[in-house]
Amino acid sequence: MHIEMTDIHKSFGTNQVLSGVNFNLREGEVHALMGENGAGKSTLMNILIGLHPRDQGTIIIDDQETYFANPKEAEQKGIAFIHQELNVWPDMTVLENLFIGKELTTKWGTLDTKEMKTLAKKQFAKLAVTIPLSREAGECSVGEKQMIEIAKALLTDAKVIVMDEPTAALTEREIHKLFEVITSLKKEGVSIVYISHRMEEIFEICDRITVMRDGRTVDTQQIPHTNFDDVVKKMVGRELTERYPFRNQVDGEVVLEVKNASRKGLFEKVNFNVRSGEIVGFSGLMGSGRTEIMRALFGLDHLDSGEVWIRGKKAHIRTPDDAVKLGIGFITEDRKDEGLVLDFSIRENMVLTSLSSFTSKGLISSKRESDFVDLLIKRLQIKTQSGETAVGNLSGGNQQKVVIAKWVGIGPSLLILDEPTRGVDVGAKREIYELMNELTDRGVAIIMVSSELPEVLGMSDRILVVHEGTISGGLTRAEATQEKIMTLATGGQ
Repeated sequence: MHIEMTDIHKSFGTNQVLSGVNFNLREGEVHALMGENGAGKSTLMNILIGLHPRDQGTIIIDDQETYFANPKEAEQKGIAFIHQELNVWPDMTVLENLFIGKELTTKWGTLDTKEMKTLAKKQFAKLAVTIPLSREAGECSVGEKQMIEIAKALLTDAKVIVMDEPTAALTEREIHKLFEVITSLKKEGVSIVYISHRMEEIFEICDRITVMRDGRTVDTQQIPHTNFDDVVKKMVGRELTERYPFRNQVDGEVVLEVKNASRKGLFEKVNFNVRSGEIVGFSGLMGSGRTEIMRALFGLDHLDSGEVWIRGKKAHIRTPDDAVKLGIGFITEDRKDEGLVLDFSIRENMVLTSLSSFTSKGLISSKRESDFVDLLIKRLQIKTQSGETAVGNLSGGNQQKVVIAKWVGIGPSLLILDEPTRGVDVGAKREIYELMNELTDRGVAIIMVSSELPEVLGMSDRILVVHEGTISGGLTRAEATQEKIMTLATGGQ
């Protein structure tokens, strides 16, 4: 399938999102679509599949002008879209999610569960996925939900697959398997639009790249004819000399100490500490227990045994409210369901955790609240017309910035960041890293859980690796390498 999108314009109210974008996709190629958060990448693809109507421009598919009325129609014509924000129904089983709206029936009109299971198992085998088909999707991790979405798209026998941040929640092993599947699909003539902020992936798997900035097409190049620095400059309109800012490590007092923490079936006898002004990176494969440890520390889940000490005093954290009162903030990996209220404005989300700071004698100071929100919007360079914009209308990366701002607002002594730059562009990542440095300079202790090994290596003062619910080893910044981390993550010494 060949697709040509020419001079595409799109506005939402007074907000001009696309201003004459050109994009073409050849048969059997992997075409990277890159740009900062809010550049218009996802909007362009949503117009292609009929989720949004275009205001202006033409779409030609296989030499015919074509406009889909809705995503279902696009899927029937062979175009599938794996969205960045996962569309998984939590109360339905994995199998039901895979075939929702595409259920197979027998000649008697009943559900052909046997055939659906056969096809699902075959697709899961290709992706090396071992999730039970009978499990409720709500019990799956973010990474498992991502694999369900990928498998769902592959089950459609699509000629074009749009992948929006497909590896954001995946481990290195799962990414490798996905790339094998992409290579196989290319050989079958399937075309892939690959949207990702992970630059290493773009140069590994893609054939061409189109860069967007501020709703416009900046350039399209063959991958061998460009490089990392050139792409970044086109994306952000400036040089980005260093991906990770210099860190001035300060060894302060112990803020958090965890002793023999255990939760049955998830992790056991976990021991570590974090000091004021320090960033401790947590690495490990998906399902290793990293996120589960952090959820228990924040009171979202309970500990079966073990102790948590804050600044030398034993802490009793039974709820998130207990954690917040102790100065602990938690940026969850699942921003959509746990980190934000999507119908609320940016302002309302940002002040959710720190309303008392703006309240005097039971009255909220609107000016102090507004000044605080405006400062954080400016500091984190959140792309919005105002603080009253609904968070659900922001791009994924800008939503992530709002989550970070929400917890920065409580003035934490300990900040837990679970995948803090997932779905965030390279320029915005740098801004988040600089904010992390500012916080540690002020004495904040930071735990950073990340699946991106370059990020763990670039920002951590110490790295703890989790394997099957236990800390398999620790590395200093000086001795850490990707090879050593992966060795520990897979159970080696």
